[in-house]
Amino acid sequence: MNVVPTKKPLDEAASRKPAHVIRTADEALTIARELAPLLAAGASERDSQRRLPHDELRQFVQSGLWGIGIRSEYGGAGVSIETIIEVVAIISAADPSIGQLPQSNYLLLESLHHIGTEPQKRFFLSEVLTGKVIGNAFAESGGKNVLDIRSRISRTPSGLRLNARKVYGTNALFADWIPISGVDDDGNVVYVYVPHNAAGLSVLDDWNGFGQRTSASGTVIADNVEVNPAHVIARYKSIGRPSLTGPFAQLLHVAIDLGIARASFAEAVRLARSASRPWIDSGLQRAQDDPHTIATLGDLQIRVHAADAMVARAARTLDAVRDRHDEADVARASVAVAEAKVPANDVALFASSKLFEFGGASSARTNLNLDRHWRNARTHTLHDPVRWKYHLIGNYVLNDKNPPLHIWA
Repeated sequence: MNVVPTKKPLDEAASRKPAHVIRTADEALTIARELAPLLAAGASERDSQRRLPHDELRQFVQSGLWGIGIRSEYGGAGVSIETIIEVVAIISAADPSIGQLPQSNYLLLESLHHIGTEPQKRFFLSEVLTGKVIGNAFAESGGKNVLDIRSRISRTPSGLRLNARKVYGTNALFADWIPISGVDDDGNVVYVYVPHNAAGLSVLDDWNGFGQRTSASGTVIADNVEVNPAHVIARYKSIGRPSLTGPFAQLLHVAIDLGIARASFAEAVRLARSASRPWIDSGLQRAQDDPHTIATLGDLQIRVHAADAMVARAARTLDAVRDRHDEADVARASVAVAEAKVPANDVALFASSKLFEFGGASSARTNLNLDRHWRNARTHTLHDPVRWKYHLIGNYVLNDKNPPLHIWA
């Protein structure tokens, strides 16, 4: 694989070492809670230096958390969507860049369960359970909208060939397999799993956002890459049809925002307890006795807990129809996720900005890097416009209009 700048390769011995296989939801949550402090310890430094989390990702993968959604008949724990979402929120509170890395992994494995062939399921699900990493390369720039796909998978005398240029390829830089979408000769949208070392494949470390700095969301270029027909997934089977792909994708992003909100609130409490001095006119000895501080933290906790509850509710809505759903089920799921996205979006931005008030001017020192919480929130909440969630909900309630059947609803 051609990488600019040169990628630190995954440790080959670690890549071959089988990942731990998690068996229950309780085990998954326990492991996530144990792993989170280890990832949080270096999060600020990784952000400030933009040091990519190669070792941390390997630790995350080897924990077994990437395979928890795989059904038991294929060797996984088959945990609920609610458990997956909570795992993402826990890891995102520690480091949201790392929390974003498995987003496509969870989504693609769930999609594979519904639209993959039996050989495809057995092969790729086994790959994940043994510790292989799945990235993504779906988004493109320059089209009229996000559904305008210019990449092509074409038949040639030498077999199938892929030509594509993708942006925001989160986790592609670390991946063993990179699913890349394109349009085939029949006009169908498909995606193909491409091995990281395929000839003609380049993954560029060119993501330069001011937040989510170490999510490795760079460019992926496929120049006449050879395609294995057995690795072509019929994505068109889920487009325009009742599918939970959209709500699940959106809820995974919501979980990242929720994690940022939790981390920001925890930082606010820490600052209020240890870094603040009482205001001169308060007549108080301790900042934590200031009624304004107390009330503001109470308000923040309510907002975070409200987002928590809405996210859990949305996840349960998806779980109720996970394996069998019609258009009405998918519509209810999309609305529930939209209702969760709004408060999670808002509290991530609010809490990550408000936390500075508890630490005073000293909390703005660059060496503390507390602004990373807001930068991460502001960057990630731009993934898709929250203003359209209000419209989606209102149109459903007022006009009985179901949300559109695509990955952004």
